[in-house]
Amino acid sequence: MDRMDYLDNMETTSPHIMEKVLDLTGLYDPKKYDREDVITAVRKDRPNVDDYGALLSEAAEEHLEMMAVRARKETREHFGNSVSIFTPLYISNYCENHCTYCGFNVKNKIERGKLSLEDAEKEMRAISGTGLEEILILTGESRSASSVGYIGDVVRLAKRYFSTIGIEIYPLNTDEYRYMNECGADFVSVYQETYDPDQYERYHLSGPKRSYPYRFNSHERALKGGMRGVGFGSLLGLGDFRKDAFSTGIHAYMIQQKYPHAEISFSVPRIRSYMNMDFDIAHNVRERQLMQVLLAYRIFMPFASITISSRERAGFRDNIIGLAANRISAGVKVGVGGHGSDKKGDEQFDVSDPRDVAEVHAMIKERGLQPVYTDYIRMI
Repeated sequence: MDRMDYLDNMETTSPHIMEKVLDLTGLYDPKKYDREDVITAVRKDRPNVDDYGALLSEAAEEHLEMMAVRARKETREHFGNSVSIFTPLYISNYCENHCTYCGFNVKNKIERGKLSLEDAEKEMRAISGTGLEEILILTGESRSASSVGYIGDVVRLAKRYFSTIGIEIYPLNTDEYRYMNECGADFVSVYQETYDPDQYERYHLSGPKRSYPYRFNSHERALKGGMRGVGFGSLLGLGDFRKDAFSTGIHAYMIQQKYPHAEISFSVPRIRSYMNMDFDIAHNVRERQLMQVLLAYRIFMPFASITISSRERAGFRDNIIGLAANRISAGVKVGVGGHGSDKKGDEQFDVSDPRDVAEVHAMIKERGLQPVYTDYIRMI
């Protein structure tokens, strides 16, 4: 299967945004900017695409303090001192893709599992008991093991316990996203992993995920299907992190331009080790560089929600909330089950920050910020 092909069951989408993102990324040179370019970008009221490139440049890495001042101002202006807390719930780790960087990949010898609806409700009841009102439902990418109908049933259950429901599953067609929305899903997160088509092909050896354009256009299909928000991200470390972050931001920016009503969010996952890992990280991204990406996202798209995940150590997460990130996970388990039911399947990756909801809540308060469990009232 060629990386730019669609399978027969995949809905095709106009390639206009994808081609524009790839064209702009092809022209992007993170080495061409200097100190003055960075200062201009930080001080501009509304940074443009070229300014965004400057914020991600090699030169900008020496000016993070200046960027942080601007990012904090934007975060406070758009989100006040609030920090939203949520947790992911993995309901299945079966997968049909061979992605060399992921613990769930079909070739990895791990314990596979899937929650029954009864077990899923036990998990939700336990999570809800911690005070959380937002949940992110995740699966491995297997339509056969985790059908659209099954995931929809889990989302319906989640409506009983949570005011906001996100899904991070395999890409769907528009009508399937509409079904998920009707079941109760509000947000869809799809990460392109790397926007470099050559690297994408290198890391995705087989399975439906090998189709680059179908994954790329997931956000557009989700919004056409009625979702109110879509999440973007690259798995930093697969390729040139500056170019992947540039592509991610431009992709989100163009979707926002086409769908002004959409709520945009970013995540910034870095590669983490996993069970039986047989993968060399070609581009190690340091914390300082991760910080630069977070600050650049906030300055370029100040109204976008930014999540800092439990992949990162506690100290880094504590310092980035209120500065650039306004969402944080807590009480995270990345295997199947383990909240209120027995563990059914192995983990996707290693967690760096294992703190529970109460501990993260206390940390947010200690930093003079306000923990938020919901900012959305479900009317139906």
